[in-house]
Amino acid sequence: MIYRHFNAPSRAYSQFSHEIIRHPRLSANAVRLLTWQLSLPRGAREPLSRTAERARIGSCAFTRAKRQLMEEGFVHERRVQGAGGHWMTQQLVSSTPLTSDEAIKLLSRTPAPTCTNRVSPQVAPSPRKPAAGQPTTPPADRHPKKDPKEDTSNLPAEQTGEDGPAASTPPSPRHEDARALVGALPLLSPALRHIPPAMRDELTRLAARWLDTGHTPTDVHEHILRGLPGPGTPVHRPGGLVRYLLRDVPPLTPPTQPPPAPPAPTNRLSVRLQGTRECASGTHTQPMLFRPIADETLCGQCVPARP
Repeated sequence: MIYRHFNAPSRAYSQFSHEIIRHPRLSANAVRLLTWQLSLPRGAREPLSRTAERARIGSCAFTRAKRQLMEEGFVHERRVQGAGGHWMTQQLVSSTPLTSDEAIKLLSRTPAPTCTNRVSPQVAPSPRKPAAGQPTTPPADRHPKKDPKEDTSNLPAEQTGEDGPAASTPPSPRHEDARALVGALPLLSPALRHIPPAMRDELTRLAARWLDTGHTPTDVHEHILRGLPGPGTPVHRPGGLVRYLLRDVPPLTPPTQPPPAPPAPTNRLSVRLQGTRECASGTHTQPMLFRPIADETLCGQCVPARP
């Protein structure tokens, strides 16, 4: 239950018809624009665009609101040519809807301040252009296309024969491989589990183009995985996403040969150690290398002194 408390203002108020506030075809911005203009003091010449700025109505919203007011007859405009050949726009805002003839009579009584001559008929407000026929609602039970059997999917363009009609494309020799490739898509990612069965033939034809070019099924799967969104991002139309990813076939690049390994650098230390032997005495803290003269296994320090 709602309760209302209203105190009639004693000053600074305007009288509006409830038909303006409750108009079924005027948006909130249009009502605010109209009531703001009607609340201005008599003799004010503030244009609608300035009112929209003061009411903080954006440019797009102002354009829609002004169009609604003109369609309902609350706003009329005309272009007049004043002294010196300068053109200006006159706007008429009314609290009740006016026809074009009624707006012409009112505007002719209030010419622009710089215009001393009567307005010629060609600059009078142009008549509104109502929509032809009775208003109808769009159908909500079927796809809005001319032929229900027409295929509206984004298929690759078929080749046209010289005789005029489009020639039927022969089936690809890799058709079965492409069908298996498409059948394995739900196993690649959970985002691809709900591809519509009706799209599998179309996706098979697109995948066959990749295979005919020389790409492997692994290449196609990796390309699809790279095009999927990040984790946590839902894919509402996985079939359309795969179709978009397979639409353009990139050229097959030949595998690049790995560069030859650079020659091993010559270690001068290893050259210096050639012909050396480790002392077999086992008394050294670290390995002791020496260059034997014959077949000795002990270095000069470990050889017992001769008597």
